[in-house]
Amino acid sequence: MAFGHTRLDARRPPQPSYCTCSTTAAVVALCLVAVWMTSSMLVTPAEFSPFQPKVRPLAPRDSPFTGGLTNAPVSAEETTDDDQQQNVREQVKHRDEQSASELKKKLDENEQVPNEKPSEVFPDGSQAELLNETTTERGPWPTQAAQSNKDTMEQTATSSAPVSYSWKLCNVDAGADYIPCLDNLEAIKKLHSTKHYEHRERHCPEKPPTCLVPLPEGYRNPIRWPKSRDQIWYNNVPHTKLVEYKGHQNWVKVSGEYLAFPGGGTQFKHGALHYIDFIEEAKKDIAWGKRSRVVLDVGCGVASLGGYLFDRDVITMSFAPKDEHEAQVQFALERGIPAISAVMGTKRLPFPSRVFDVVHCARCRVPWHIEGGKLLLELDRMLRPGGYFVWSATPVYQKLPEDVEIWKAMSSLTRSMCWKIVNKVKDRVNRVGIAIFRKPTDNSCYVARSEANPPLCGEYDDPDAAWNVSLRTCMHKLPVDPTIRGSKWPELWPLRLEKPPYWLKSSEAGVYGKPAPDDFQADYEHWKRVVSNSYMNGLGIDWPAVRNVMDMKAVYGGFAAALHDLKVWVMNVIPIDSPDTLPVIYERGLFGLYHDWCESFSTYPRTYDLLHANHLFSKVKKRCELLSVIVEVDRVLRPEGQLIVRDNIETISEVENVVKSLNWEVRMSYSQDKEGLLFVQKTSWRPNEVETKL
Repeated sequence: MAFGHTRLDARRPPQPSYCTCSTTAAVVALCLVAVWMTSSMLVTPAEFSPFQPKVRPLAPRDSPFTGGLTNAPVSAEETTDDDQQQNVREQVKHRDEQSASELKKKLDENEQVPNEKPSEVFPDGSQAELLNETTTERGPWPTQAAQSNKDTMEQTATSSAPVSYSWKLCNVDAGADYIPCLDNLEAIKKLHSTKHYEHRERHCPEKPPTCLVPLPEGYRNPIRWPKSRDQIWYNNVPHTKLVEYKGHQNWVKVSGEYLAFPGGGTQFKHGALHYIDFIEEAKKDIAWGKRSRVVLDVGCGVASLGGYLFDRDVITMSFAPKDEHEAQVQFALERGIPAISAVMGTKRLPFPSRVFDVVHCARCRVPWHIEGGKLLLELDRMLRPGGYFVWSATPVYQKLPEDVEIWKAMSSLTRSMCWKIVNKVKDRVNRVGIAIFRKPTDNSCYVARSEANPPLCGEYDDPDAAWNVSLRTCMHKLPVDPTIRGSKWPELWPLRLEKPPYWLKSSEAGVYGKPAPDDFQADYEHWKRVVSNSYMNGLGIDWPAVRNVMDMKAVYGGFAAALHDLKVWVMNVIPIDSPDTLPVIYERGLFGLYHDWCESFSTYPRTYDLLHANHLFSKVKKRCELLSVIVEVDRVLRPEGQLIVRDNIETISEVENVVKSLNWEVRMSYSQDKEGLLFVQKTSWRPNEVETKL
């Protein structure tokens, strides 16, 4: 069978789910087994798919871990791997014997055992298209890979998983903070120049690593949100350079076994909330949490701005280079604030065009005015027509010769880009100034310029091509057709979350083949049903412990939208070989980025609490080794973090084999016809052996 061991076939005529055990001992035994298997399932939701499911118990005999153990497995430091596996098997056996004893007692007392089924939701017959996505090279849903002219030829799938795995710890200079595509020292040493921060850009190893990243000494489960915004465990991110550099600016301080975050920043020493309100007072139209919902924070520091913008119902994509100020992005993620490691260097950022409502820079150390304004033009690409750029830096309010010169250059550049300065004001509390610029909403200013500098981009230049695309020194024309994305501002939040964008046309097919608005709605209804009927209760997820979530293949962002009432944020990832629906996600007031899952993600290890992979692995294994992708999942997921996989049963089985070898806890493995679900939890297990350093 697909999972490698027996599953209960639930296709049976209506009958009681208990046995009358008055005949022979053999019948009693058979009854006990049947009832035990049935009672191992989770409760069926009120609305269940008409497909007839095939299920297997949560604690199969051949699984190294179970979802029902009360005792944690013995650590690798205390026992050998064989001893550890034996210890767990004995615990499983003991638990099973207890369960059998309890069930026998119920049967002896003629007590009925309820007929329980898995609490799971798959698309029903009318929604079968949700299992398939379509792409068209010239239609409304091209892939990012095609737009960016990246070769995506499918390779031979490597679906045969080895029976056993030999795991070793990575032997790298970055140690517990290893990010393969940002710590490729061999590639960095070969760079001809670092003038444009090339050494901070992605340089992925030719072969993705299959070693495991070690845990920092003394690592503990992260503090829960919202307390984590103010303090984290020092041992989880044991870096103090920022304390030395920025302690006087209220970024971060050491406080016993904690690192404390007072909520300050370079430009808002007296607190982020005052600074956030000061910006809105300077320009009422910004309207945090209504008109302005999605913000890009350039050079974010420890992302306190993004952390406190949550209080105004705003989500912020924060980014900064790795190691520029030691571990700043890692601090942000440990605090439960969205952030990625990235730099404005020689390539476009992995975001679509015209999607951010506001872009913010507070002393972000980016030389916007040099080289024809190339970096500011990248912000122009990503900023919505009518969106605002908030710049808080010394050239705005200081009169030193260098600052005056930079302000003049910026004023000239922004005028030539048709950005209008709508306010320039100084904050008396923080004693800093801000300048707010607004991007135009039509092309009239571009046409009226006396000098076309910077020039308009040619028709060949796709503003949405963002994966491994070099920066351009040009501007893109704005859409004039009222049915084209970017010609109107989105609905105010929160209406934009549930309403299909105005530019999704009924005359064009969506990702799943229905008319695009209907496709959007079907996806949203499906994920609301799955989250409500299954994920909220059926899987046993401790949601208060979940803060950082990633949807590894997001499509329209329906999964994230279904979670919007929880105290979580979701990084929506659109794989480069999937339909480019990321603009839809931003339009509905969510955020995300493009990524190639054959490479490592630009985040530190142990930065996500929950990963969600819907029909991702079966697709990605056609292009690269599935093993290396699971290793990347292990890298970014925190100990005790959880992974939900929905895929075909063959892929589910492959993934399960790998995570079992990592000593992860298999909480649920479920199949229905050709579809399956796997729910697993990462443990703190790490191998003892370290790989040989090349």
